[in-house]
Amino acid sequence: MKVGFIGFGNLGSAIVRRMASLGVEVIVYNRTKSKVKDFKAVDHPYDLLEEVDIVFINVFDSFASREVIFGENGLVKGNLKDKTIVDTTTNHYAYVKEAYETLKGLGAKYLDAPVLGSVIPATKGELIMLVGGDEDVFKSVEEVLKLFTKERIYLGPVPNGTYGKLINNIVLGAFMDAIAQAIGIGESVGLPKDTILKFLELGAGNSYILNVKKQKLLQEDFSPQFSVKAIYKDLHYVQDLLKDFGLFSFSLGAVKETYGLAIKSNMEDLDFSAIYNLYKKNL
Repeated sequence: MKVGFIGFGNLGSAIVRRMASLGVEVIVYNRTKSKVKDFKAVDHPYDLLEEVDIVFINVFDSFASREVIFGENGLVKGNLKDKTIVDTTTNHYAYVKEAYETLKGLGAKYLDAPVLGSVIPATKGELIMLVGGDEDVFKSVEEVLKLFTKERIYLGPVPNGTYGKLINNIVLGAFMDAIAQAIGIGESVGLPKDTILKFLELGAGNSYILNVKKQKLLQEDFSPQFSVKAIYKDLHYVQDLLKDFGLFSFSLGAVKETYGLAIKSNMEDLDFSAIYNLYKKNL
């Protein structure tokens, strides 16, 4: 099996290595070609289409996705007829709809397929994928998706995959903020951090996010798995969604701007659990 992959950041490279470990030949395009180690790398996104029928995309945002699909050297410069594009980027929902319609007009197939989880689940093949698009296209590539996901949830047409991911990240960002606050306040009144984490884990704080970030918080190792700038970007997309649907959230803006403060404090490239440092410093 041979596939193309665009994006070789923390998550993208983990997915690539996972597929390669299971015998898939992965050909990679990355903006900085020198960062691609141990894999065949091409000079332009469109070069992938000469060798593969399936191209995965995992880049930072919709601007980056647009560039690798529709830009000067994007996929549209190659032969897209009957090719399948699986975009695992957390995109803006409006862009996803545009990408789907435009690529369909060019004879290509497009899946809106963001994932839940970061580097460690990707390495273990335990990501959760939320899929929007044509169901027959999803079914046609599901065996490949199984290589790096433990579950794939089909949500219907584009951009439902992105809607699902953004809704998930409302909870993700808020849980991390609540846990960081609790630890910072607890330490400020004299409780040891490991004790706080223990009773949170046994009580109201017990959650997926506490379980996966516990060691980072204990060791204060904020090397990025999911960055501050990524959650801030996603929550900005959520605010657009609320506006477009006439919905409201009193808490979303406050949580988003906590991550905004972290960016202003030069934490944008750290793991989003680094917001603990804001509460630790300020309380």
